Amino acid sequence: MRYLCAGVGPPLILLHGLLGYSFSWRYAIPALAEQATVYAVDMLGVGFSDRPAGLDCCLRSSAERLLAFMDAAGLPSCNLLGTSHGGAVAMMAAGLAPERIEKLILVAPVNPWSLRGSQMAAFLSSPLVAPMFLQFAPMMEFIHGLLLQSLFGDPSRIRPGTLEGYSAPFQIPGAFKYGISVLSSWAKDLKLLEELLPRIRHIPTLLIWGSEDRAVDPKSASKLLNAFESSRLVTFEGVGHLPYEENPERFSQTVLDYLRGGHD
Repeated sequence: MRYLCAGVGPPLILLHGLLGYSFSWRYAIPALAEQATVYAVDMLGVGFSDRPAGLDCCLRSSAERLLAFMDAAGLPSCNLLGTSHGGAVAMMAAGLAPERIEKLILVAPVNPWSLRGSQMAAFLSSPLVAPMFLQFAPMMEFIHGLLLQSLFGDPSRIRPGTLEGYSAPFQIPGAFKYGISVLSSWAKDLKLLEELLPRIRHIPTLLIWGSEDRAVDPKSASKLLNAFESSRLVTFEGVGHLPYEENPERFSQTVLDYLRGGHD
């Protein structure tokens, strides 16, 4: 399991989204490392980590692997930041071992109250479509570009090298099997996540969302806020699904302020 590590201070794990990897945090790591020991992982099956055959990528298995990473890295506990699908993995990991998570920072996390993506998940993971998707997706670079643009509130904010960086792991055989495996258990995973949320209600939690997010509905933030006793929402106006890409300076400062200042 590949990971990047930088900085000194309390441990902070950064967990990428479905088609991301540690590259997602290239702007955040230098800033966050001034206050924390930052661990930016590539989950097994994605990025430049190994791609074991038959890897189970349901939410619970992914969360268990994250906890195993903490064991291997010698981290009894940590602050945990997850974005999109990584936000759901973060909540699941906290639900399995709530005593090990000090604070949660969730960036537009996949959650039971946002239905966006549910129909697409069922379609792409269906027995008829999945084999064709796995065969042709790595070669459809123009689709990668369109997808990236759709995740920004303002595509003009896409910086040089962003598409190339996110596309680099797609050249590795089996790059999309992780995504299909995740999508195949999507509905069941969200149901389990909702059942586990009461176990993490006490964990201080910061939510960060872009107002123009077209991947995970910003309206679901209010329901998620109510799932925690001590939670706060910061909305980035005019920003899409990737605030750490569109406004990395404000994103990093928001996270640092939260880690430094406690919680409401």
